[in-house]
Amino acid sequence: MATPSLATPLALSLLHLLLVFLCHSSASPNPRLSNRTPRFPARSSLTTPQLLTQQQQHQQYRYETRYFEQQLDHFSFADLPTFRQRYLINTEYWAGPARMGPIFFYCGNEGEIQWFAANTGFVWEIAPRFGAMVVFPEHRYYGESMPYGSIDEAYKNATTLAHLTAEQALADFAILITDLKKNLSAEACPVVLFGGSYGGMLAAWMRLKYPHIAIGALASSAPVLQFEDIVPPETFYDIVSNSFRRESTSCFNTIRESWGILESEGQKNDGLLQLTKTFRLCRKLGSMDDLYNWLESAYSYLAMVNYPYPANFMMPLPGDPIKEVCRKIDNCPNGTSVLDRLFAGVSVYYNYTGEFDCFQLDDDPHGLDGWNWQACTEMVMPMSTKQDSMFPASDYNYTSYQLDCWNSFRVKPRPKWITTEFGGHDFKTALKMFGSNIIFSNGLLDPWSGGSVLDDVSDSIVALVTEKGAHHLDLRAVTAEDPDWLLEQRESEIKLIRGWLHDYYDKKQAFFAM
Repeated sequence: MATPSLATPLALSLLHLLLVFLCHSSASPNPRLSNRTPRFPARSSLTTPQLLTQQQQHQQYRYETRYFEQQLDHFSFADLPTFRQRYLINTEYWAGPARMGPIFFYCGNEGEIQWFAANTGFVWEIAPRFGAMVVFPEHRYYGESMPYGSIDEAYKNATTLAHLTAEQALADFAILITDLKKNLSAEACPVVLFGGSYGGMLAAWMRLKYPHIAIGALASSAPVLQFEDIVPPETFYDIVSNSFRRESTSCFNTIRESWGILESEGQKNDGLLQLTKTFRLCRKLGSMDDLYNWLESAYSYLAMVNYPYPANFMMPLPGDPIKEVCRKIDNCPNGTSVLDRLFAGVSVYYNYTGEFDCFQLDDDPHGLDGWNWQACTEMVMPMSTKQDSMFPASDYNYTSYQLDCWNSFRVKPRPKWITTEFGGHDFKTALKMFGSNIIFSNGLLDPWSGGSVLDDVSDSIVALVTEKGAHHLDLRAVTAEDPDWLLEQRESEIKLIRGWLHDYYDKKQAFFAM
């Protein structure tokens, strides 16, 4: 679901993610947290060529790229232009319509769909076991699925961005599934939804909104409760802070102390220039907010992807990356300044391979910029930090958040719309009465887990929680380094999905026998 950031409004970085969402500081002096909800997977210093290299490493996942003509607005009858939605499809192991082979459908996140396909090995790996077709549709307004023909036209203003919503995206998925099944004579084939971070939220919401389209959903690291006051606003940053505190108290204190030092340095006559040199930035800092965002994004993403083995989802990173960051910070020679220690630590995130000579603060290699709009309209996730946090103390200030969005897009957020449309308050009661067949999987190291469902709701709406899991780790490909608890979590998911399918087939057979 993306990390929160300490940036100016338009420099924010999900969901996802990730998936990460930002907050605004009204109570604390500079430095301040940004007032915009950050996206799950955020911006990084990666260049596009390196991103492509990482994607090429995952080409064992074979698929055909297709396009589907979608309505721009599914909820009106206005004569609006259509757009081409990109989707990836693999039918290699599909059992076919005669045997009612299932369709595994990943709900595309806020970015290029190939990126999510390459980092969701679990779906690809279990498809042969189920005789399943695999479909990865791209979310509207991201990647190549761009209304109005180009990103420049689609992102021009509030009018052209108006149809970038979760509701429209879910309708895209429903229409695509319906058309695909019709063209393949596969109307009886059951659909199982998958998603991680924001995609996990979409998977859970789609199961609730379109139960006739899909029989179940695996929603990994899906913070469906991170709205209004359902969870405390400090939850996300508390988990990030505790991840560092748990690893090393001295590392935690160094980072906590650094914000004041950064602020003092930035106020000097040549402060921005000196900080540019200290952190080896490619261009001179335009403001301190840019640097705060860059650093805070690193800490938050490190907490999200604190996987037990080396991975390159957001960046090429070692296993247990927070341990490595704190080792770098703590093991600097005596006399090393706090800011030099800081640079050594964040270099683990931004430059673990050692191939970069300088860092860009405004790269967006994964194509996530649409999240700024979503955060300013319906994906309003309040966040704050406490006095004992690793980050500067800050309160959530909706008035400032609203003003920021108006200045950026000439739009006013609707902070209660998501809970009105999909629910949230008294979520368990509503799900128990009206929902079924949803897995909410979470790892407690993931900062987004605090906004997700961590307890079983019913026999068929299940929470699978792992103490040492990170951001949708269960959806990643199997590796030789996978710990036993992760293997057990995935087997539990497979068992539940198999149960959904068996129930569906049993009911179909009973119907045909009538």
